[in-house]
Amino acid sequence: MTTEERTNTLDVKQVKDMFLYVGEKVIENKPYLTKVDSAIGDGDHGIGMSVGFKSAEENLNKKEFTTINDVFKTIGMSMVQSMGGASGVIFGTMFMGGVKNLDPCDELDTYTVAEIFDKSLEAIKVRGKASLGDKTLIDALEPAVEGLKESANKSQSLLDALKTAEKHAELGVENTKEYVAKFGRAKSLGERAIGYQDAGATSVFIIFKSMREWLEDAPTNE
Repeated sequence: MTTEERTNTLDVKQVKDMFLYVGEKVIENKPYLTKVDSAIGDGDHGIGMSVGFKSAEENLNKKEFTTINDVFKTIGMSMVQSMGGASGVIFGTMFMGGVKNLDPCDELDTYTVAEIFDKSLEAIKVRGKASLGDKTLIDALEPAVEGLKESANKSQSLLDALKTAEKHAELGVENTKEYVAKFGRAKSLGERAIGYQDAGATSVFIIFKSMREWLEDAPTNE
């Protein structure tokens, strides 16, 4: 059986393990995210994301989960409670908003991951009032979601879907260099923020990149 065949659907333990890996990678990128944010922001984004995912790691390791929903909720609540500020709320919403009103599920496939992150995108837009082109995490998340939905419509594998989402998110980060910021400290810089990428969008790219990396290695539960 190929890696792709084994990972078309992930069970709850695999989803938990995948996001533990995602957390490790975000924490590893703390200096990079700090550097990106320091250029036009407060310089604390890397610290906040690291704190958030360390809290998520602790809470994920405290118990076994029976649904994908609870894995996402645990990550989101950990980020809201530990990070504080706008970033904590927005990234917490990225995880909690995606599973709000979602029927309990114990498997993650291409269709489900597209549905979850589509709901995440909608929830973040409602809460943060940002749109594509405002130089926020939306600029990476919305293209990634469109990639996931395209993959779901084509019945592509979960790995292919995450590869597409990663590429779209990376392009979205690159595009933020061309935008004037509408939110945060960078807003006051006006056109001086042009040429610099958004830190939140960069974090979204790292999250999807890390999900893809974990899935390519695809540990089994055997």
